[in-house]
Amino acid sequence: MLYGRLDDLRDQTSKRLAGALRETGGTHQMRSERDTSVAMYSDQLAQYSAVENGLAFGRLDFHDGERHYIGRIGLFDEEKEYEPLLMDWRAPAARPFYLATAASPDGVRRRRHIRTSMRKVTGLDDEVLDITSSEPSRNEGLTGEATLLAALNANRTGQMSDIVATIQAEQDKIIRTELNGVVVVQGGPGTGKTAVALHRAAYLLYTHRRQLSKRGVLVVGPNATFLRYIGQVLPSLGETGVLLSTVGELFPGLTAVGREPVEVAAIKGRIQMADVVAAAVRDRQEAPASLEVPFDQDVLRLDRKTITQARGRARRSRRPHNEARRVFIREVISALANQAVNRLGRHLLDAADLDDIRRELREDPEVQRAIDTLWPTLTPQRLLSELYSSPGRLARAASKVAPAERALLERPADAEWTPADVPLLDEAAELLGEDDAEAKAKAERQRRQAVDYAQGVLDILDLEDDADPEILMATDLVDAYRLAERHGAERYETAAERAAADRTWTFGHVIVDEAQELSPMAWRTLMRRVPSKSMTVVGDIAQTGDVSGATSWDEVLSPYVADRWKLTELTVNYRTPAEIMTVAADVLTSVDPDLVPPTSVRETGVPPWSARVDSLADELPALVARELAEIGAGKLAVIVPTASLDVLGAAVVASVPGAAVGSRSDLESRAVVLSTVDAKGLEFDAVIVVDPVGILAESPRGASDLYVALTRATQRLGVVHADDLPPVLSRLTA
Repeated sequence: MLYGRLDDLRDQTSKRLAGALRETGGTHQMRSERDTSVAMYSDQLAQYSAVENGLAFGRLDFHDGERHYIGRIGLFDEEKEYEPLLMDWRAPAARPFYLATAASPDGVRRRRHIRTSMRKVTGLDDEVLDITSSEPSRNEGLTGEATLLAALNANRTGQMSDIVATIQAEQDKIIRTELNGVVVVQGGPGTGKTAVALHRAAYLLYTHRRQLSKRGVLVVGPNATFLRYIGQVLPSLGETGVLLSTVGELFPGLTAVGREPVEVAAIKGRIQMADVVAAAVRDRQEAPASLEVPFDQDVLRLDRKTITQARGRARRSRRPHNEARRVFIREVISALANQAVNRLGRHLLDAADLDDIRRELREDPEVQRAIDTLWPTLTPQRLLSELYSSPGRLARAASKVAPAERALLERPADAEWTPADVPLLDEAAELLGEDDAEAKAKAERQRRQAVDYAQGVLDILDLEDDADPEILMATDLVDAYRLAERHGAERYETAAERAAADRTWTFGHVIVDEAQELSPMAWRTLMRRVPSKSMTVVGDIAQTGDVSGATSWDEVLSPYVADRWKLTELTVNYRTPAEIMTVAADVLTSVDPDLVPPTSVRETGVPPWSARVDSLADELPALVARELAEIGAGKLAVIVPTASLDVLGAAVVASVPGAAVGSRSDLESRAVVLSTVDAKGLEFDAVIVVDPVGILAESPRGASDLYVALTRATQRLGVVHADDLPPVLSRLTA
């Protein structure tokens, strides 16, 4: 019945979509309504397709005889006055499915977990919560333990799966936290932080649909590999309008993929770089001793006092640089016009003559060049590229930065942008602004041209002088303005699409995953995107690998929200078996002896192994092939130091069929070679960590990176090394 209702809804929506697509013409409002309908029906069809697998995953039997099926979306029976057939997991009435226990059953007699493969039921697990039953199931720990363990032991697919059928009580409480304020989800590896954050996004969109559908939800991840990994979770929960992005993609029109040394990225990530960017902008507002300006067979002169006064008035306008330029131009033109008038004889000129002189000055190429020298129109890209490529500009703008560090910032003007540049570009965009007067004028000229063209078309259609006056002419049906508007109508865009193209867009809610890796400048950029400070911040301080990353949540958040943030913690490790976590715990202790690893819920009986080799590149492929044979259809990750990624990745790809290098793959390959940075947030059936000494030495926070690498596996872990193993890995079995 459930799938029959889903099919009915799909058929009805398909017909409505086809009808909307057939509609043409009409007023602008009618076309806008049509585009909105097309987008709405398309989203609904995508939702119905995405939720088909695992549509219903649970049932609640209550003491009063009521029975509720729980699923990914809500379905209702049209023939029975919209009686609920399937309850959306996010609805308040569905909470007992995740929270009810034998001690606190909340009216539930039995909870049933339903496992399916597409439309086929593959398993049922019942929990009897009635303490008067002859065989009560008094599970006070894991909800749906059998279903949960089945999901944990299943082979990975290269795509993250949702946990909607196995959400645990501690996770549910976080998912359903109120929209307002900043919620920090702190948890060790495998505690489900990412899953909780994504399910929270789905819950908030369900609960606050009207508010969030307009402004949208932004999910920020650590890298593009991670975003591909989580890309199907929200669609499987019925939500297709969320924008996924890395920090390096937050500047529209630019994807920052360049690489740079970690010490350079660390400098760029400091909050002091905001002052450097501001100083760089002010440095471009020049005031030389004097400047000669050729004009009309004469030479006008701007002295320092005149330039300084014009600059001061422009700065006092408190407008961004490019907008304040209009004030500066007005003052400079006024000063030059006064000189020209005095030389010609003020008493000989009237107001119209003065206006002509000012217009000629504005249009004169030499005057324009002089103004561009003193107060140029700047883009963020131009500002930073010219700053990095000029030691002199760097010295002036970054005078408080140590000379050795300034030297590290120098690079050619045409160098690739890196992720650490994006917050600086965003800062520059805030300070520069955009003088859109010219763009508006251009748009108006194009509009007028379109109207003129449309009028010409109508005139041609109405040329027949002897036409029957009773017959409607083209101009009786539409005028030139509406015809031009119809011809230039833009397609409907979702909030996520509009937000991706608009740097100034502000979101209703922002979720930050692996948040401990963000630099102070990156946080400054993100906070601009959410003025309401409605955020979900997900991470683990113990896993901070970036040199400019966080050492405490208070350090990150207090500059923006003071103490108005809430810390929640996840303490159960669902991913990593106890055998692997025992090894990883020693590394965690080396990071901070006071840190406590999350508690694993299961054991596999497979001890982590180590293998010493003479040559990593020569011998690693055979070990990869051996491990693939052990895991059958599962996925294997080979995690290597970043500096070794190209060499070791090429060696594995050349010898192992179907292997890939992670930063350039979709993670569907059976074996993927990853750097420690790209591995963050991912999980695999088996992991081989290569050259742990190299990982430790590669960064000041190398121990955190090694901890991350060791905790990506759900079943098996191996360590391959050419040097002696570091002492923190002494528990490995040779």
